[in-house]
Amino acid sequence: MADSSGYKEYVAGLLAGVATVAIGHPFDTIKVKMQKHNTVAHGITYRNSFHCTARILKTEGIKGLYRGATSSFVGMAFESSLLFGMYSQMKQSLQGSAQGAGPQLQVIIPSAAYSGAIISFILCPSELVKCRMQVQGTDSLVPMSRRYDSSLDCALKTVKNDGVRGIFRGGFTTLLRESIGNAVFFSIYEHVRYHMHLHLKSASPDHRNLIDVGVGIASGGLGGIAFWSAVLPLDVAKTIIQTAPDNSSSRNPFQVLSSIYRRAGLKGCYVGLGPTIVRAFPANATAIVAWEVAVKLLGIKRD
Repeated sequence: MADSSGYKEYVAGLLAGVATVAIGHPFDTIKVKMQKHNTVAHGITYRNSFHCTARILKTEGIKGLYRGATSSFVGMAFESSLLFGMYSQMKQSLQGSAQGAGPQLQVIIPSAAYSGAIISFILCPSELVKCRMQVQGTDSLVPMSRRYDSSLDCALKTVKNDGVRGIFRGGFTTLLRESIGNAVFFSIYEHVRYHMHLHLKSASPDHRNLIDVGVGIASGGLGGIAFWSAVLPLDVAKTIIQTAPDNSSSRNPFQVLSSIYRRAGLKGCYVGLGPTIVRAFPANATAIVAWEVAVKLLGIKRD
């Protein structure tokens, strides 16, 4: 980023968040249900993501795939707005006047990790509500007496029963996932974007907009795959922590993963990998394209 664009960076990020949920939420629902069901000692176990999808569609229809989407839209809109806005401005600040040739990891990693850590405080409550809504419905292990009518009902009952601390259950795990994951995401995104533009700079100006979209799809999609490949075990632990019916159960992600590993091996720590990777490319590609289009429309100059 080359100039201070104030609120515009945050507006562009908000649009990226909305686009991400619209494309990625169904895949996220499948991921969460597999993480919940395939890591516990009882209840139905899904053979794969197709089996899980078929079960949801058969019993709930398309609506079942968007269970918990309300909190996800709200959370991701604010989260993406802050993430992209803070990342852009912190990156600009750290770069200062020393513009190097190509992406600088010593600038990208702290900018992305710091931004990821900050947005985790917003993301944690919205994801807790989202996950608790998603594990209801098809093949649910949640007793009828403890189910929620809506995302708002879930949030209110969680605060009423567990206090403010309850809505931030899994906060440390979310912070780890977001700080590590975003450092990986933006490192891959910036490098792929830079090198693709470098190789395509001689292309016809008539195709510039099409090229920009293509670069956004590739860099965003690959960044998303890298993000989830790096932090999926932490995400599995977060799902277990946030959906555990017993408030006295462990909130330590490493203890949770150790327990899963003893019961299901390394495969258990990567439950939901299929739908996560399938979701990661289109959802993050959409987010980056939406962000970059918004950046252009808002007149924000980029390096």
